Order: sequence, then structure tokens, then C-alpha cells
Amino acid sequence: MTPVLGVTDSILGQPWRWRSLAADGRDGFGTEDLVTQLLLARGAPRETLEQHRNPSIRAFMPDPSIFRDMERAAERLADAVQAQENIAVFGDYDVDGATSAALLILVLRDLGVEARPYIPDRLIEGYGPSGAALVRLAGEGASLIVTVDCGAQAFEALATAHAHPVDVVVVDHHKCAAALPLAHALVNPNRLDEGEGAAHGHLAAVGVCFLLAAALLRTLDARGFFATRAKPNLIHHLDIVALGTVADVAQLRGLNRAFVAQGLKVMAQGRNIGLAALVAASRLTRAPTCTDLGFALGPRINAGGRVGRADLGVRLLTTADPDEAQQIAGELDRLNEERRGIETEVQLAADTMTSADRRVVVVAGQGWHPGVIGIVAGRLKEKLGRPAIVIGIGEDGIGKGSGRSIAGVDLGAAVLAAKEHGLLVAGGGHAMAAGLTIDADRVAAFADFLEERLAAGVDRAMGERALLVDAVLAPGGVNPLLVESLDVGGPYGMGWPAPRIAAGPVRIIKADVVGNGHVRAVVAGDDGRSFKAVAFRAADTTLGQALLGAAPHRRLWLAGRVKIDDWGSRPAAEMHLEDAAWAN
Repeated sequence: MTPVLGVTDSILGQPWRWRSLAADGRDGFGTEDLVTQLLLARGAPRETLEQHRNPSIRAFMPDPSIFRDMERAAERLADAVQAQENIAVFGDYDVDGATSAALLILVLRDLGVEARPYIPDRLIEGYGPSGAALVRLAGEGASLIVTVDCGAQAFEALATAHAHPVDVVVVDHHKCAAALPLAHALVNPNRLDEGEGAAHGHLAAVGVCFLLAAALLRTLDARGFFATRAKPNLIHHLDIVALGTVADVAQLRGLNRAFVAQGLKVMAQGRNIGLAALVAASRLTRAPTCTDLGFALGPRINAGGRVGRADLGVRLLTTADPDEAQQIAGELDRLNEERRGIETEVQLAADTMTSADRRVVVVAGQGWHPGVIGIVAGRLKEKLGRPAIVIGIGEDGIGKGSGRSIAGVDLGAAVLAAKEHGLLVAGGGHAMAAGLTIDADRVAAFADFLEERLAAGVDRAMGERALLVDAVLAPGGVNPLLVESLDVGGPYGMGWPAPRIAAGPVRIIKADVVGNGHVRAVVAGDDGRSFKAVAFRAADTTLGQALLGAAPHRRLWLAGRVKIDDWGSRPAAEMHLEDAAWAN
């Protein structure tokens, strides 16, 4: 495989290769237009190029009935709507859970039923439905409970609920065991007995909820429910679906790309007053982008469940009161700042505990806030290039853990296996992320179990590591027009990576450290053109030190994502660096 620019060992110790070659055997860009090349390099079949250029719901939407239990779930919900039953929606406390719950609540409201949201407190109740909570909801009048983004592993809780006069419908996307918990219906594309629906296992829970909503409307339509009333337009709620999909780091391929592409259009219209208030609180002065969903809006919704009141996100997304929306959005913004401070403390402690000889990083600390351990795990994974699990130990000796993985290493399956081996109190997840509950005295044994199970896979994934490049440009090619052209191939995210550009050769004109350890540089090329480059959180890394210490005469190739910098009097392009290599 021909290395890009001859780079076989970059500053970060990896080769640079053409993404297109990795995708379909083509060495670099061919003669097709830029967008076609980007789509092909991301695995879009040639016969579906037009679908992928402007991904629509119609083009990618499957028949909801292909999923096991979908019709049964839709029939039960339709019965509840027509009988005006008391419905409770039990959601997880993260963004996917909040958006999933909000979506169903809004759809049910459109159908004339005001469902009650229930989001468990992370610190007091922990993850997923508990028997006590379900029984309490039943005792308060709920005859139907829908759990969203949770429930696939809630065996004891659902067995307890079954003994009371309440039906439970589970809508989830996390990995399932061979046995399933007792529920009226369990809709999950990752059921082991799933058939055609398994092809959609990359959906976030909010995406599965959208399919359930579509099935519900179809069922009610067949019963003549809309003969005297308007049929709700699910497209109006795609802004919520897009937010949950991106924030849950779901792969942006197929239907997920359509959800996000169309959802961003809906969001730009400001239909949801809660989301509009959150956009304002995030100090965004333009229509949100896919990046904003993951780095501006998502973290603020998450902050309620992490360090504040767990139901704030659902309340924001479902309120019809502009004043309440503004108040909640402001509170979430404040909680997000508080979360950042807590996260920094845990990150600094976790950084001192990592071991270079471990393929899977497992760190634990007394009193670490469970609301930030997932974020810290993600930071460790990115920094070390290995799966990472961060565990906060409570005063009761019980640890709450969250993990993030690398491509090619299924962390969710490993956590489920550890649970089956008796090492965990509870645990589950999917390939790239997992959560768990563990006794403090079993952390070492759990770490050893993961090391033995995943070491070979991690070595293989790290051995195959390479920086995939889409195009090589002279410095003058890094400009706003390039960014606009590349954006046409989006939306980009997990599974549909943003284009990576190599540019140069350049010399470092100026480099310094700004903000939270970011390295900012101004570089100039032989063509006389210059641009700004930023390496985030890189001050103490090999890449950051190379930029800061580069001699004026030394030239480099830079690789990263090109973005618009609109802080100045006119927009300019800047590169967000991911690697660099010395030029001859």
C-alpha cells in the first residue's frame, strides 16, 4: 500500500495511507468529482451515490415491521392511545435517553396523550430501570411503561414489574444476552435472535424510537384513528433524533446519516423551543452543525444527568413554555461549566494511574464523580490509543464504571462476558462504549480478565493503525472554498469520518500554547500562502512538542481536518491537526 507523501513513520509513529485505497483499492483520488470521491472512500456503493449525496429518510427508512416485537409494541401503544391510558416513559440519563424519551412524549402528545417522563438519578438509582421505580410508577397509575435506551439487561426489574398490573415495552439498542428479560415487547436491533433488523444495529435508541413512532402511526392509521384528526408529521421531530444520534456517537451511515442530515435542517428552523433556547445558551450565532450537536448541545443536555437534575434534558426538549425553556437551558449551561471543573480533577488523577504495559486501561479512584467518568474514559482512549475504563468508587465500596473502545475491539461484548463470569454486579453496552457496576475488591480481577480477553484484538487494531488521508494540498488550497466543498459530502461523524487533508510542506512561523494546553501555530508554505493550525490538548504530547520546537528552516507536512475560523473580520480556513511528518 503506497504511503501518502512517502510517510511511513510520522511524528506520532504511524504511516499515512489513502482512505480511498483502504475503501475500494484506488490509490488516491481518481477522475470523479470531489463529492463522489469522498462518498466512495467512505464505503458508499456506486449504485447508491445519489442517495448518499442528499440522504433522505425515504431513501433509507426500513419497514419498521422487520424488527422483532415492533408490531406488538406498536399495537400496545395504539391501544393505550385510544383508551387514553396513563403512560410513563422511563429513559436513561444521557442524551440518547433524554432525546428518546422526549421523542415519544412529543409524539404521544400529538396523539392526545400526555405521557409522564421518568429519568432515574445517576447517583441514587443508577443506570436502567429498577423494580422499585417501575412498581412505584404502576402504583401511581401507569398501566404502560416504555423504557428507552435501557432495559435490555433489566431482568430483575422487569420480573418485578410483571408481578404488578403494568405492561412494559422495552426500546433499546444495547447488546442483549441470549436470554431476554420479561417484557410485553422488546424492540432492539441488537437482539441475538434479530433477523433482517440486525442490519440496523448501529442505530441509537432514539433512532429505534423513531421507527416505533412510525409503526405506531401506521397502526393507528389502519384503525381509522386519523379519520377525524390530523396525522402527526414525524419529520418535525428529526432535530431531536439528530441530537441523540450524534451525541451517542452512533455510526453515521445509512439511516443515521439521513436522520442527521434532515434533522439539522429541522433544527435550523427553530421548531423545538427548548432546542432553540439551548442553541442560544450555547452562544451559537448560526445554525448548528453536526459538530455542534456533539460538542456544544449534547454536553449541556448531558450535564443535567451528570451533575444536576436528571430530568432537565427531557423537560427542556418537551416544554411548550418559552420562559421555562430559557430557564432550563441556562441551568444546563451552568451545570455544564460545573461538570468541566469536576472532569478536570478526575482527568488529572486518572492520568497518573495509566500503565504503558496494559492493552486495556482500567483505572479506579475513590470518590470520582460518576457523571464524568465516561468523558474521562474517552479522553484516555484518545490519548493512549487503547480501550479505557474509568471507575469511580463510592463510600459503600461499589464502583460505577464507564468505558470507551477503539475501532475493531468490542468492549460491550467483553463487559457482558465479565458479568457472566461473576466479576460484575451489572454491565452492558455496545462495541464502542460500555457501563458497569463492580465491587471495589474485584477491579483488579476485572482488569486482568479484560487484558486476557482483548489484548490480541487491541494489538491487532494498533498494528493496523494508520492515518487515512483523503487529499494532499499545497498550503494555498487550505481556504474557505475547500471547506464548503468538503461539507457537501457530510454530515460527518462516527463511521462516516470527516475528510482528512494533508497540506504542505510548511514552515512554522509562530507556535505557542493557548487555552487548556492547545498548541496554536501559524505556518507558511513554499507557495507564499499561510494558514493557522491548532493541535488540541497537545502541549505535552510528541506532536505538540514538535510544533513548539521546530527550527525555522525545517519543513513539515501537516494532516488534519479543515474548518472555518469565523472569529476574524472575514472567514478563514484553519487546520485542526491530528499528525505531522518531517518533509525532506
